[in-house]
Amino acid sequence: MPTLTAAAWVVYLAALALLGVYGAHRLTLVIRALRAARRAGAASPARPELSDDDAALPVVTVQLPLYNERTVAARVIAAAAALEWPRDRLEIQVLDDSTDDTEALCAVEVARWRAAGVDVVHLHRRDRVGWKAGALEAGRQVARGELVLVLDADFVPPPDFLRRTAGYLAGAGADPRTALVQARWGHLNRGRSLLTRLQAMLLDGHFAVEQAGRAAAGACFNFNGTAGLWRASAIADAGGWHHDTLTEDLDLSYRAALRGWRFVYAGDVVAPAELPADTRAFKAQQHRWAKGSVECATKLLPAVVRARWPWWKKLEACFHLTHNLPYLLTLVLLLAAGVTHSQGGGPTWAPALHAVTAAVTLLVLGSFVMVSGTEVSPTWGERLRTLARLPALVALTAGMAVSQGKAVLEALAGIRTPFVRTPKDGLADGEGDQGVTHLPRSDLPRYTVSPTWTRWLELAMAAYLATGTVLAAARGAAVETAMLALFAGGSTAVVLAALHPATKWPSSAPRSAPQRSWGGVAERQRGKKRARQVRT
Repeated sequence: MPTLTAAAWVVYLAALALLGVYGAHRLTLVIRALRAARRAGAASPARPELSDDDAALPVVTVQLPLYNERTVAARVIAAAAALEWPRDRLEIQVLDDSTDDTEALCAVEVARWRAAGVDVVHLHRRDRVGWKAGALEAGRQVARGELVLVLDADFVPPPDFLRRTAGYLAGAGADPRTALVQARWGHLNRGRSLLTRLQAMLLDGHFAVEQAGRAAAGACFNFNGTAGLWRASAIADAGGWHHDTLTEDLDLSYRAALRGWRFVYAGDVVAPAELPADTRAFKAQQHRWAKGSVECATKLLPAVVRARWPWWKKLEACFHLTHNLPYLLTLVLLLAAGVTHSQGGGPTWAPALHAVTAAVTLLVLGSFVMVSGTEVSPTWGERLRTLARLPALVALTAGMAVSQGKAVLEALAGIRTPFVRTPKDGLADGEGDQGVTHLPRSDLPRYTVSPTWTRWLELAMAAYLATGTVLAAARGAAVETAMLALFAGGSTAVVLAALHPATKWPSSAPRSAPQRSWGGVAERQRGKKRARQVRT
């Protein structure tokens, strides 16, 4: 066997073994989530009742961090204003770091809702220090709420959201050491394309399996950055919002947990949001999440190891904080597979190994999807259609390996990059979780993500895997050819969609407000003029 091929087999088998460890761990979460569902018979623990006396309810601050969100800003402000809570005990902060006409649009919307009797303020920063975490921390310094609800710009929580979550923090008999109530995400545009359906599969599994499984085991699970209700004193006790990682939500969650605070996962409370329908936007989001989680791992794992937690809880935290390392392992696996699968020459049991690997991968992903399907898919037919998309999910994972592997490597190397927010369209479809439709404003330009040099690496990877597919087919290796073809197809689809924004994934869906300026004097007159232009 040539030296290069032998080395490739060693790397391939090592990466496969490590991926198997993470896959086995995911199966343990599936088992925990299933046991918890059978034992409790509900997606959430028993909720303490809130007082019938409005004066006894806590003040809630709703924080809306925005940065250039003209397509969804008005919608999220309206959703926050519609929350069912006593008006004198509800404060809304529009934390606006925008540098475009979103600032003026927010000023108009805030003025409109203030005129309707809603306590909403427009807090605009000029410097954007700390990105989202910096905006949340600046808002926290002037917030009056005992509880703090964070909502990203594309979220549309139901009006009874606070009534269904605040009891865990402020109800009769509520645990005073409970810091957070995390709701489940829904999807306004689930059926828009194959890409959005695959994202929905991943997120549904994350909540129904990972969040529910960790919560059931008493392990640390994390705030998801939005649709979570915090106890303000817990945020302060943990040191407030930090911006030294790209995932301020995961960072704060572990710092609070290390201080002894506990969390509640309320899986029966759903807050719908928009999924990125553009490939570049999706990649930017996933890159930020992957890099930020590894940054948190390098920052927090030493403290986790030293914590006075049982060994199993520390082990779960290690898996949790490093859960994006498999993307780097997948990249290594693909690079090695291009040689091993095309050249052969491995152990005699290699074809059997590949068949077993494919079967185990489908088992892990299938169980992940089926468990989450019990919450979001009302019929078995829909669950089976979801299962049929598993090969596409595997292909998407392969297509994302270069970008995500780069994110992991950057985090491990300590390379700092800016917080790139996910562009939104303000769209939903009739196949969304709430069955509602939002039409885009035709007069509002769409946001896009600029392409990066990574696309050329992705193009090279797609060509490399396609070449390997041809070579494997030429030597009659059916299993290896099928695997490489799937990987090459996913890589090609992702790189083409990212190279050309017009490339579409298959579709499956039919007045002046009180304003505070942070870091500079607000240009009120120019803002009013721009606001009038936006309204016309």
